[in-house]
Amino acid sequence: MAPRFPTVTDVLDRAIANRVFPGAVVEVGRASAAIATVTRGAQTYAPAARPVAPGTIYDLASLTKVLATTALMTAEVSSGRMRINDRVRHWIASWTGDERQPVTLQDLLEHCSGLPAHRAYWEQRRGRAAFELAICEEPLEYLPRTRSIYSDPGFMLLGFAIEHAAGSPLERLFNEWRDRELGRQVELTFGAAPEWLDRTAPTEDSAVGEERRGGVHDENCEALGGVAGHAGLFGTAAAVGACARWWLASPALPAFARKSGTPGSSRALGWDTMLPSSSCGTRLSPRAIGHTGFTGTSLWIDPDQDLYVVFLSNRVHPSRRGEGIQEARRALHDAVINDLRTNP
Repeated sequence: MAPRFPTVTDVLDRAIANRVFPGAVVEVGRASAAIATVTRGAQTYAPAARPVAPGTIYDLASLTKVLATTALMTAEVSSGRMRINDRVRHWIASWTGDERQPVTLQDLLEHCSGLPAHRAYWEQRRGRAAFELAICEEPLEYLPRTRSIYSDPGFMLLGFAIEHAAGSPLERLFNEWRDRELGRQVELTFGAAPEWLDRTAPTEDSAVGEERRGGVHDENCEALGGVAGHAGLFGTAAAVGACARWWLASPALPAFARKSGTPGSSRALGWDTMLPSSSCGTRLSPRAIGHTGFTGTSLWIDPDQDLYVVFLSNRVHPSRRGEGIQEARRALHDAVINDLRTNP
């Protein structure tokens, strides 16, 4: 019999009542299999909105960084084509200037390259070449490896580096990796497939009130055609769970989960690590790794407890101005541990 999750249900219901998000899906699993899926709420706040179901598709936002880009890096490193300590300049010809030369792929993965957190390149640039040049012209905000600033431009650049190394578009590389490692049946793609639209949870309404359903929420990713190293993936909780099980079984996990040596950093290679203030709450193990997405998504993996928790919501619907997602995430993960221990 599957475990019951009454505390998880209460956390989700309370967040929905407080309009943190209109609905959510949670999958809890082990390395061997998913053990439970909890769904609450609806795709929107409208009275007749379609209820959330296990097959609801969500914009995964920055989960793309670990589910696609970091996973592809494990494949590149395993094949020997790329190395974690490769200089960025080796793969990105326009990465010039003396202050940039020491920066490595590891620095991009650990968010300690000197690049800023965010830039609205979409306001003036379109296409991969234009974005790549813009990032390479970006003044570094700090000396590499002296601190860590979570950086979307860093992961965009990492995606471009993988494309240059493999000689193939990121979307094709990811699709091949997914089919090979997870199986063709896994519903995880860049962009929502047209046949998914009726079960795709909308994100933020446009400035004129039009519903955004299936189009990527991140503006920089949209300007890159919906495919980027930092955002763009859509999928189900089951698909994210399949990725979590792959990571739990991967020989690359210990290396990619090792905490950075950068002063003050909680980052590993692509992943974040457990802190008392983390989005995973207080009851996961010190070796737990995870990541969040701006749209209201997260994945935490705890190898010591043989546990993963997928949490998908569209907290940016109808607007990104909503509050309470961090508190809801923390309460949710604490509730998962509570229910596993008290409601077997």
